[in-house]
Parts: sequence; structure tokens; C-alpha cells
Amino acid sequence: MRGSSAIVGIGESRYYRPGAAPETEFQLAALAIQNAANDAGIDVRTIDGFVSYLERNTPTRLATALGIDETKFAAAAWDGGGNNVAATLLIADAAVTAGYADYVVCYRSLAQGQFGRFGQHGNTGGKADGTDAFRQPYGLVVPAHAYAMIAMRYMYEHNISQDALMEISLASYGHAQHNPRAVRYGNSLTEEDYKASRWIVEPFHLFDCCQENDGAAAVIVTSGERARDLAKTPVYIKAAAQGIDYRGAGGGRGGSGAGDPDFPTAHLKTVAKNLWERSGIGPRDVQVAQFYENFTGMSLIAMVEMGIAPPDEIEQWLKDGNARWPAGKMPVNTSGGNLAEAYIHGFELVNEAARQVRGESVCQVDNVENSLVVSGPGALPTSAAVLSATAN
Repeated sequence: MRGSSAIVGIGESRYYRPGAAPETEFQLAALAIQNAANDAGIDVRTIDGFVSYLERNTPTRLATALGIDETKFAAAAWDGGGNNVAATLLIADAAVTAGYADYVVCYRSLAQGQFGRFGQHGNTGGKADGTDAFRQPYGLVVPAHAYAMIAMRYMYEHNISQDALMEISLASYGHAQHNPRAVRYGNSLTEEDYKASRWIVEPFHLFDCCQENDGAAAVIVTSGERARDLAKTPVYIKAAAQGIDYRGAGGGRGGSGAGDPDFPTAHLKTVAKNLWERSGIGPRDVQVAQFYENFTGMSLIAMVEMGIAPPDEIEQWLKDGNARWPAGKMPVNTSGGNLAEAYIHGFELVNEAARQVRGESVCQVDNVENSLVVSGPGALPTSAAVLSATAN
């Protein structure tokens, strides 16, 4: 399937603080899809496939509202968090390559102001089951709690300091200052600001945690043959991977490692192995990367497990400015990411990865051949994809 399909349209709504969107979540989804069709130079009614994850806005309702002629394919990736952002591309790639649909839209819409904020815990009114049975009775009730345990243990085992997490946050906020779409545009972050910010749960300061937002993002995938005749430069899906490590019991919604023999981990080792084998390239062949930041500590572990640097070298790699645009070896989260652009459950990272290949980013890396997008680390199944300028 390498390079048999391509992203041809990129779209999003405006991104808002939670509760600030004048549109409903459904309207945000429809806007993002319509904008992706406009970007591709196609009539939105020619879309005949839908793929998403954790989505309230169904293909049935969207197809009706958008006037779509015929829906031939609809699928959803398993949820758990932002873990399946890249898996939507995997499914769309398979559907297009198999000929089940011609134009498949991958999308995510999110209105935390309308439906509730992820960073707060409400009384479930029932017993905790599954992985939650190992967490909630002891006070681990929101994702920050569970992921802090993973990050803290990882930092202890590999002698990684708080400065490494700060570097990830400073890079994202710095890039967002070039991006008028970013919710945190105009709100620069200094080392002093970071260190003075309040603890959320150690080792996470305020600026180590993703935002809460309203908005939607979408991309349209079609065959490589069709892509060459459309308005924009094709962004080929070189490879995608999805997977679960052996006994990855720490997965689910903000897993804490209960019964996980590989704790602490971001659960990306299996995905990384398969992605690099399928793509025929390695981390050194990637010029720019978008790493999902639910929390900076998990992004750091994800970077290691995807092969960017070994655990005992990742802190220095970050301190050397390698994640920062324009001088870094592999700029990371060049639109601001979840921390500073918007938290659209990570789907905005797919859009930015594609923009980098097109040469349209506000923090454009030179001569991008391969652009990496890595989905939510920790929750399962995890996923990742490589987008490329060429089909092979």
C-alpha cells in the first residue's frame, strides 16, 4: 500500500477556547469537512467515505447535512484517547487502495464547552471496572494523574530532568507564535514563565498539559492517481501502523500500567517497528514530526520509542534545540501542537504534518520529504503515520 493513496484536502474550523465556539460541535465538523473539500478543489458531495474515532457526529447525519451523493464506506478506529489519530489514515488508506471508496474524509470534532471538559472528573455513580478499578479508588481520577506516574517513573529510571519537559513546551509555544490559527498565538512562553507556573501533578506544570478547546479538523484521502489531477500537491501516505504491545494493560483511557510488564512506556514500540518496516525508511529520514502532547512527559517517551534518540540522550537532544524551528534537526509540533495551537484530540497534528509536505506551514522546514505524525502515547491501540512528498 506504500504511496497508493494521498491526502488531497486539508480543512478545519476556527479553533476556540472551550465554550467560545458560536457553532455546535456538529456544525464544526461540517465546516471542517467542507473546508477540506474546498482545499482539494472537489465538490463536497463527491465524498463517499468517512473515518473517525471518539466521534459523536456520525456519517449518517454529516452525509445528509452536506448533501453527499452516496456513502460507500464508513469506519471508526477504537477509542481510548488521541491514540488513533493516525489510525484513521491507515483505515482510509486501506479503503481507497481496496477500491471501497474514492474520496474518504478523516475527521475529528470536539466541543468541550458543549459536552464537558476532559480535565475534570465527575462522579460516575457506579463502580470502577477494568483499569479504572486499579486507579479510581486510590484517587487517580483524571488523565494527568495516571500519566504523571508513567512520566515520573521514566524520568527517574533514565535520569531525565524537568528541563527536558520544559524544552518540549517551549518549542510548541514558540512555534505557535508564528501561527495565527493557534489559540495561544500572541501568548509567548519563557523559561521563567514555565518554571513559575503552578504544578498540576508532578512532574507536570501547567504548561506541560494540553489545552481544552472547541473545533474540528479533517483531511480527504484519495488514490494516488486521482490526487495528481487535483488542485493541491499530493501528500502520499507512505505508511501507517497501529498496535498494542504485549499485555499492554496500561492502555485504555489514561492507563497507569496495571499489569504492564513494560511499565513505564508510551506503548509505541510495536507501532514504531511496524511503521519503519512498512515505510522502508527510519527516523533519520524524517525532517519534521508532530508528536501528540497530552502531557510533555508522554511526548518525550514517544520520541524515544519512535527512535528519535535513546533514553539517556533524549534530554540533551532537546536541550540542543533539535525540536525547535528553524534550526533544529527535526522540528516538532511546528503549528503549536496540542499545547499551543489547539487540542482537537490531536487531529490538527495530521493537518500540520500534511502542510509540511506541501510546503505550506507557518514554520516551514526546508526540503521536507518525510513528515511523521505520532498519535496519543499511552492509550491503546497507539498509531503513527509517515506522510511523504513522493509515492515510493
